[in-house]
Amino acid sequence: MGENTEESLDDVLAAVGPRLKALRLSRDVTLAALANITGISVSTLSRLESGQRRPNLELLLPLAKAHQVPLDELVGAPATGDPRVHLRPIEAYGMTIIPLTRKPGGIQAYKHILPAGPMLAPTPQVHEGYEWLYVLNGRLRMVLGARDLVLGPGEAVEFDTRVPHWFGRADGRAVEFLSLFGTQGERIHIRAKPASKQPAT
Repeated sequence: MGENTEESLDDVLAAVGPRLKALRLSRDVTLAALANITGISVSTLSRLESGQRRPNLELLLPLAKAHQVPLDELVGAPATGDPRVHLRPIEAYGMTIIPLTRKPGGIQAYKHILPAGPMLAPTPQVHEGYEWLYVLNGRLRMVLGARDLVLGPGEAVEFDTRVPHWFGRADGRAVEFLSLFGTQGERIHIRAKPASKQPAT
């Protein structure tokens, strides 16, 4: 029983990194800016988000305050006796971001939901990493460097996040899209479909 408890605790702690990253990205806050607010070094924040540093109260309390969320929401601890990890949606700037991965490190997946609302002026941001977006529903406007794109359902884009970028509603209607994000610049590897077999002669 003790082993199961430890296992569930590890799962809960493993989910903290992706949640911290989603909160920071949803607010367009850089690691450097967050370090200034919390007094936690950039390297420690980066290791926390990637799962290389185990979270503790000394680190989580200032982060919860900086992100203006309750500590239990930041940790997302499951109810007693329930070993499952419940990935809670994050509400920020009129957008809902749902973490889809709980394993720390590597590429992280998120679902973004922009409800119907006014079309906003672009405010491009830059940060380390590489991102891939896929539109599920609606039309997504994306500003990437000097390019101004509108993506429809089934369309995807991949880009280096060091290029100034911004995304929002293209026509005021709701938009849903998926994102895959790698802090270390990991790119998505797509395998080509196997060649069709030659008919036997």
